[in-house]
Amino acid sequence: MFQIVDHIGFAVANVEEAIAYYTAAFGLTEWERLSLPDRHMAVGVARLGETLLELIAPTSEDAAFAKFLREKGPGVHHIAYRVENIVEALAELQARGVPLIDKTPRPGIHNTLIAFVHPKAGTQGVLVELVQHQDQH
Repeated sequence: MFQIVDHIGFAVANVEEAIAYYTAAFGLTEWERLSLPDRHMAVGVARLGETLLELIAPTSEDAAFAKFLREKGPGVHHIAYRVENIVEALAELQARGVPLIDKTPRPGIHNTLIAFVHPKAGTQGVLVELVQHQDQH
């Protein structure tokens, strides 16, 4: 089902401060900044080979992960795995009885479709995201 790790999402309080740290500490200088007002979040992404580092900061308490950041503080929020066909992957997970947050895919950044598996699904508390790049199909 999983092809590769697509990205690792980190919840941060401030995208610009997090980018500044990653740039100074690790030499990551190629950052794309995205504003997603409909999702109440600011995003910074940097590519490491085929994997993205995704820094996400809520712009309001309406962000889906604002509670996570408030209660747990900054840190790893989710691991995203690339799948060939997200609809088939979701159907397979549902057939296996895996609890899903998203039963149907929704648009993600960079022309992708995404869906989340519930962190209480047995993934040891890790929020798992499925990602299909739409240029694949």
